[in-house]
Amino acid sequence: MIDISTQYMGLRLRNPIIAGSSGLTSKIDQIIELDRKGIGAVVLKSIFEEQINVQAHHLFKQASSFDYSEAYDYIINYSSSRAVDEYLNLIQQAKNQASIPIIASINCYSLSEWTSYVKKVEQAGADGIELNIFILPSDPNLLSAEIEKQYFNVIDRVLEQTSIPLSIKLGYYFTDLARFVTQLSWKKIKGIVLFNRTYSPDIDIESMKVIAAHPFSTSQEATIPLRWIALLSERVQCDFCASTGVHTYEDVIKLLLAGAKAVQIVSAFYQKGSDIIPEILKGIEEWMKRHGFSKLNDFRGKLSYHSTINPAAYERIQFMKYFSNIE
Repeated sequence: MIDISTQYMGLRLRNPIIAGSSGLTSKIDQIIELDRKGIGAVVLKSIFEEQINVQAHHLFKQASSFDYSEAYDYIINYSSSRAVDEYLNLIQQAKNQASIPIIASINCYSLSEWTSYVKKVEQAGADGIELNIFILPSDPNLLSAEIEKQYFNVIDRVLEQTSIPLSIKLGYYFTDLARFVTQLSWKKIKGIVLFNRTYSPDIDIESMKVIAAHPFSTSQEATIPLRWIALLSERVQCDFCASTGVHTYEDVIKLLLAGAKAVQIVSAFYQKGSDIIPEILKGIEEWMKRHGFSKLNDFRGKLSYHSTINPAAYERIQFMKYFSNIE
């Protein structure tokens, strides 16, 4: 009997596939459909700290004060004075109508009154919270230690407000990512999600305008979280969840072999719909049968940095071998 259940953030998931935070997890009918197709858990569409702190009509008047364009654009298109209550209602509906863990998502970057909202998220019934924290290190006068301190301060404040499991979703713009992620795991958080796929700009050379780059990920991008999870999975004191580039059952297996407890999918759902869920799950089970595994823990982390017979495969030496024929 093949068992593909997993433990992530202290939550029991029937399988390691999580629907990541997106527009596809913003409505109850979509969540129910993902549940019906066999998803392991759902991370709800993020609510931004600006939505929590300020009523929408005030935001319109204060447009010039925002330097975080992604958050502001989202607010302009989505917010209303009822946004916070609507989010809490979505949590309650999802818990009442779906059979899977429901993880709330808060997109934040600073300490402010929004942190008190975490209590309401817990009271609404969320099984966990994912903090999507992103501070772009674009200010040359801002030291890396100051940026890291902001992350720690936000996490400490939120941990004071809730008893449900907390995970942190990160980008990879850090001076010393290995040290920072390891120190984060020493907090009382239950999971770290690698990595946040952020908006990337491009330039249209004919119109000479800044435009959005590729909105969807590819499987090749999964190699970035794969490397860091493989390097750190046996050093951290919480669970890893892989995000960005997960499209196939092969992608899932690779990330589990690296040491992930779960994976998040978004782009593949936008491109192919939720019907890929049973296909991915079937692929995982058939692969496990071929290799004689009965449960995920039989092979999870089998190819992590500390377990593989060739740990140099995760270091720069592989780049040198490829281009210099170094044996």
